[in-house]
Amino acid sequence: MKTIENQTFDQERALYGSVQVLVKDCSFDGPADGESAFKECRQVEVDHCFFNLRYPFWHDEELNIRNSEMTGSCRAALWYSHHIHIEDTKLHGIKALRECSDVTMTGCDVDSPEFGWSVKGIEMAGSTVQSEYFMMRSQGLRFRDVSLKGKYSFQYIEDSQFENCRFDTKDAFWHAKNVVVRDSVVKGEYLAW
Repeated sequence: MKTIENQTFDQERALYGSVQVLVKDCSFDGPADGESAFKECRQVEVDHCFFNLRYPFWHDEELNIRNSEMTGSCRAALWYSHHIHIEDTKLHGIKALRECSDVTMTGCDVDSPEFGWSVKGIEMAGSTVQSEYFMMRSQGLRFRDVSLKGKYSFQYIEDSQFENCRFDTKDAFWHAKNVVVRDSVVKGEYLAW
């Protein structure tokens, strides 16, 4: 596996098409304001990196992201990607996860309106979330020890389980199918069960 360390990237598609690469202590930021740093990549590991540019991970396979930060300017961070593991990472840009599958998230801090739309198969544990429209039209959610502050959460989800969670949300579970909530606190104005 090739290693890239201690570099700053700001150009368009900086690491486009990379395969079997470890990117460590790097920054994706700068005046060139480039997009899509890791588009169409495979077997990528990212550790202690800073993302301040748009669309970093699109159409990727086998991503492992650890101890990193995606700022509010890092919009639409992960789209159309599969087999993703995210650990101890901040995801603070709008639309951070969309149309992805086989996702595992542990110890993450999510502050992202419209997070997790049309995702298939996501496990989330020990994480905090602030989101307006959270996990809409997603399937196969397995959440444990997740704290959510939101507005319109889990609309149109299917085949999902939640355990030891705390959801403080205005509306939740509208048009949801086959959902189990155990040992959790759900606060809201309009809950559809």
